[in-house]
Amino acid sequence: MQKQITIGIIGAGRIGKLHAENITYHVPGVKIKTVSDIYADSIKDWAVNLGIEKVSSDYRDILNDPGTDAVFICSSTDTHSRFIIEAAKSKKHVFCEKPVDLDVSMIKKVLKEVDKAGVKFQVGFNRRFDHNFKKVHDIVREGKIGVPHIIKITSRDPEPPPLDYVKVSGGIFLDMSIHDFDMARYLSGCEVTEVFAQGAVLVDPAIGDSGDVDTAIITLKFENGTLGVIDNSRKAVYGYDQRVEVFGSKGCVTVSNDTPSTAVLSNEEAVVAEKPKYFFLERYKDSYIEEVISFFDALRYDKETPVTGIDGLKPVIIGLAAKKSLLERRPVKTSEILSE
Repeated sequence: MQKQITIGIIGAGRIGKLHAENITYHVPGVKIKTVSDIYADSIKDWAVNLGIEKVSSDYRDILNDPGTDAVFICSSTDTHSRFIIEAAKSKKHVFCEKPVDLDVSMIKKVLKEVDKAGVKFQVGFNRRFDHNFKKVHDIVREGKIGVPHIIKITSRDPEPPPLDYVKVSGGIFLDMSIHDFDMARYLSGCEVTEVFAQGAVLVDPAIGDSGDVDTAIITLKFENGTLGVIDNSRKAVYGYDQRVEVFGSKGCVTVSNDTPSTAVLSNEEAVVAEKPKYFFLERYKDSYIEEVISFFDALRYDKETPVTGIDGLKPVIIGLAAKKSLLERRPVKTSEILSE
């Protein structure tokens, strides 16, 4: 019989609640003992319904509890690095939502503290666990398309996030594209060496007024010579557009959008299929479950987590290179970010 793992969750917003519900209903052998949130009173009924023992407004109640094995950090981005370091020093294993931090030097400090503490650490890049993208990854690794030449990633949201969120998100490259930078590394098995980004404000002028863009194309160069192209938009009116293609010397593998069904109506008027699933909670529902199962497997069997701290660092470097490229209107080597 598997040993029970006891965890605490810091932050009970949308993603914190998602993880709590997934763990409660889909991951046996894991107990959520405590949830901490600055609005603790507002989540008490929700916590009771999930069988969570304690709700607290002080995250230290989780870190100071010797009966808690691991902590999920689902709070705002500006708290991530501090909470990770404190959790590591408390000898808690850590699962943290992306990004670890928006500052490279701080991420390096986090990784140093995690390594020193000897705890497990996983970053929440859930798309690696999507059934479609994992299949593409496996096909590429098995050499079935030969040597990769071109990687294309399309990622378009159905609607922009609230403007207040945009202002504190770090910008499209560190908030939205960061998933695609991780996916590019995951599919290629190689590091990005150069980034060239172009962006525009084509969806909402208010996003531009806040200092960001809402539409972008990013080209990537990889260490092994592979080229990459990512296109992003904050608004695709037909739904959540998530597609991938890897073209190589022996073939090509593509992934189309997930739809509610694969039924296609063909008649004399038209051939009609369903639109893509509308938002990330629908599209990536299963991947969120799979990523936490993998984290707990790493704890149980003393394995390396599948998305490490380095995997949390590298997409931030690429994102900062993309921001610099957009600002300076030139290709930027990722080594420039490391030297700053």
